[in-house]
Amino acid sequence: MAEQTTAFKPTLSLLDATMIVAGSMIGSGIFIVSADILRHVGSSGWLIVVWLLTGFMTITAAVSYGELSGMFPKAGGQYVYLKESYNPLIAFLYGWSFFAVIQTATIAAVAVAFAKFTAYLIPWFSEDLVAIDLGIFKISHAQLLSVCIIVLLTYINTRGTKTGKLIQTTFTLTKLLSLFGLIIFGLIMAKGDVWHANWTNAWSLHQLNKDGSIETYVTAAALGAMAAAMVGSIFSSDAWNNVTFIAAEIRNPKRNIGLSLFLGTLIVTIIYVTANVMYTAVLPLHEIASADKDRVAVAASNAIFGGIGTKIIAIMIMIATFGCDNGLILSGARVYYTMAKDRLFFRQAGVLNDRAVPQFSLWMQCIFACIWSFSGKYGDLLDMISFIVVVFYMLTIFGIFVLRRRNPNAERPYKAFGYPVLPILYIIMGLGFCILLITFKRQYTWPGLIITLLGLPLYYIAVANRKAEAT
Repeated sequence: MAEQTTAFKPTLSLLDATMIVAGSMIGSGIFIVSADILRHVGSSGWLIVVWLLTGFMTITAAVSYGELSGMFPKAGGQYVYLKESYNPLIAFLYGWSFFAVIQTATIAAVAVAFAKFTAYLIPWFSEDLVAIDLGIFKISHAQLLSVCIIVLLTYINTRGTKTGKLIQTTFTLTKLLSLFGLIIFGLIMAKGDVWHANWTNAWSLHQLNKDGSIETYVTAAALGAMAAAMVGSIFSSDAWNNVTFIAAEIRNPKRNIGLSLFLGTLIVTIIYVTANVMYTAVLPLHEIASADKDRVAVAASNAIFGGIGTKIIAIMIMIATFGCDNGLILSGARVYYTMAKDRLFFRQAGVLNDRAVPQFSLWMQCIFACIWSFSGKYGDLLDMISFIVVVFYMLTIFGIFVLRRRNPNAERPYKAFGYPVLPILYIIMGLGFCILLITFKRQYTWPGLIITLLGLPLYYIAVANRKAEAT
């Protein structure tokens, strides 16, 4: 492939950037994970607290990233921030983890969610129907559809950002309006007896089993349960940083990236918290905790709209996941592009096509995401990388302190809101979350660490190759 001289084109407005933030965050999580959260915390009050804590952490991190985005409005976002704050090794470990699992497995999980809910409308796409049986390895109709969606969206995004941003803005606005509509209808149709029962003993922290039985926690176990509960809400609130990866394609990035991070995370946090309030207004707690395949939104929609509720939610989730995957695919490839420019990734990944997009990076990302779709292991891995995702967020935010000390006179068009209190508070909360997972839920920690540490030999191989090419 001949190297192109084409540069990224700044074509994305503040609205487009905000829709990338919100659209990348809202996938299928808000429709599902509240069941698992409630099983860990056992009561309405603590269910809302988990979402409020997650929202606070997300918004705090987002407004902190605003300072870094203003200083380094370049393609690659978080990868660039880590390189500038620390060194290329830390940045590479993030980029490697991002490519190996964080972004590609998320793309796969969201695409499979799209396929699973398509089956409510077209049963042929059921995850229970086997399309290819190779003995120990089986591929379902849902997995085939998920791969088709990933390939389609990848192809669309290789044709330039114009179509990609149109899909992103259209689908995100649609799902935001749909979610607000569902919440409003749910609150209008709230059942007084259900609400009273759910909120009578709202601050009792305990385990709520699917059969409705209760198990009490000792103090330490209760803290571990809170951390485990937040794994789902943090995953559902993740990917807000994707807008930083496409900084070079946003108009007036020094202003608009920070503003879009704040607006997007605030909108999504409001939706997530009010959606869970709505769930407690229409469903008894045991029905939330025991929802079929954890599909709380389906149960809530059926309670609100009756038999047609399942189809309404299926369409909403199809819209949400399609737009979410588009945002993930559009933005993720820019990280590999920047790594390639640093000669720490395949050289072809650092080439733009004649439509000013990193086509090779997009297709590499596509192949890896498709492999995860076929593996069926993306869900387990995503639970297990929440730990390492938060570690990289903490490192990036601590980078603000590093850079302010190292380069106190550097241009900072936007300064982290609430500095130093809010960034420190995020780091403390992130450390608490990680320590509790290490202490009580180790299965959520070691796989992510192993995947990240596998990047160490890859980094030194890449550096050795770079030196060899230079001599």
